Amino acid sequence: MKNNVDWKKYFIVFLITLTLFLSASYLSDYFSTKKINQLKLIQDEISLDILSSETQFALLSELSCKNVSGFSVLSDLLGELGAKLEWGESNLGKTEEVEYLRKYYSLLQIKDYLLMKQISSRCGFKYAFVLYFYTTAENCSECERQGLVLSRLKNKYPELRVYSFDFSTDLSAVEAMLAIYKIEDTKLPALVVEGDLYTGFQDIDKLEPLIQETFGLEEEGEEEEVKEGIE
Repeated sequence: MKNNVDWKKYFIVFLITLTLFLSASYLSDYFSTKKINQLKLIQDEISLDILSSETQFALLSELSCKNVSGFSVLSDLLGELGAKLEWGESNLGKTEEVEYLRKYYSLLQIKDYLLMKQISSRCGFKYAFVLYFYTTAENCSECERQGLVLSRLKNKYPELRVYSFDFSTDLSAVEAMLAIYKIEDTKLPALVVEGDLYTGFQDIDKLEPLIQETFGLEEEGEEEEVKEGIE
């Protein structure tokens, strides 16, 4: 009788264990499938955005300066793509698919940089360009701080355009820039301002005057105050 009771107890424990195992397996498959579907959705959206940007590049290259004036060239698109990519890296991890999307975003930044340089030169618009090279927090303790400084400056100076590139991106276009500006992984973060290379962390007290002097920028609101004073 006792053996029969023990057998039933073991059988019940077995069923409970099996149920838990199958439930865990199901939930794991469910969430994995959900992640993959989310990633595919992001990939489709970014692919569409990139196709749209290619069309915008072609149109903007042909526009006269009076048509380009006042046009917010791809800044919103880059911001949206960057947010989607950041979400993908945070929620889906550094998968092969996310890395593929990151390469796409890097290419889009390079294309925007070249286009805006062309428009700025051809039309005489006042833009400031900074190329920012960084790597993971594990390999660059100051990179995150540098990014925060650049974000503050972008908020103060609307004409400032910052293009950020991960040193480890396996992309020939990014590797070409690393070679052109002689960026070394042991000297990150690194900034390129009007062709000049600055390595290591640059605090805002040093970087802001440099950008103001190099590009002749004025803090947002300062120009309006000057105009009011003249009037």
